[in-house]
Amino acid sequence: MAAARKKRVTITDIAELAGTSKTTVSFYLNGKTDRMAPATQERIRAAVEATGYVPNPLARGMNAKSSRLVGVVVNDIANAFSGRIVRGIERVCHEAGYRVLVSSSNDDVAEERAYIDRLLAVGVDGFIVQPTAQFREVSRTIEEAGKELVFFDSKFYDHGGSWVKTDNYDAVHAAVSSLAGAGYGRFLLVGAAPELLSSRIERTGGFVDALGAAGADHSSYTVPDSGVDVGDLTGWLEENVDPGRRTLVFAPNCWALPDVYVAMRPFYDLMPEAVGLLGFDNPDWAAVASPAVSCIEQPATEEGEAAARILLDLIDGTDAVPHQQVLPCSAIWRGTTLHPAG
Repeated sequence: MAAARKKRVTITDIAELAGTSKTTVSFYLNGKTDRMAPATQERIRAAVEATGYVPNPLARGMNAKSSRLVGVVVNDIANAFSGRIVRGIERVCHEAGYRVLVSSSNDDVAEERAYIDRLLAVGVDGFIVQPTAQFREVSRTIEEAGKELVFFDSKFYDHGGSWVKTDNYDAVHAAVSSLAGAGYGRFLLVGAAPELLSSRIERTGGFVDALGAAGADHSSYTVPDSGVDVGDLTGWLEENVDPGRRTLVFAPNCWALPDVYVAMRPFYDLMPEAVGLLGFDNPDWAAVASPAVSCIEQPATEEGEAAARILLDLIDGTDAVPHQQVLPCSAIWRGTTLHPAG
């Protein structure tokens, strides 16, 4: 027979055990004891110790005074893009006298929720979040706690909140259209499942729509979020690259680009005339690789700075900056593609 599930101790239980009100217990837990009798404090302390009471993170977050702390949750802290975003956030927050606590969800909604709860427990004044696809339920916890929230790298569809993002769709559409005009006739998309993040949806949409307008065809290879199988991808590329039609490979995920580049080693000698590669986010190594990689570059540091300014504006209630911003990306043409005119 399974053991009975242990009941969570509540503030009501502590109040009953200490012989006082819930309000008095709340004051004690939040350090407001200036006018509280020592005997009352001792009864509450003993009740907390006897029951092993753990304060609810949401309640603590709602009652905490201003901490001048900002909670940041990114998808992958090891990602260079996330690092530049955080650098921008920290720069603006530090200038305003705030400190930044950073967590990485690894695109896992359970991890995301756990970090949000912990950040609420320490009393952060607001959040900057790169959301998972299932973030809507988690966002309600933040809203109920009365904390401000800014999204980055995602417009978070159907959510009328505050956000900063880049023009993923327009940037990809313009770059791919230019390459079609430069003579590439066959296109291959090598990327992660687009439906998980709005940024992926936008990049894929820009790619597909540009090819539709150019009358060009394409094939797709789905990269699992666990990582690229370089051998398998190389085999797929060998079956699908057609140098006679001048083939362009588009890799829209910066974390997968290094492995895509390695998988294309058999085609280096054919670049850029017969085979091309266009990546996303312009990692540092792309400029020094041989051949150097053409990329669509996001203004990541500027995106982090904009997100921080929006959040601090929301916290201060000044309404001095736009709360929804789109920043432009730019194409950097290097040795893996022909250089489009203009």
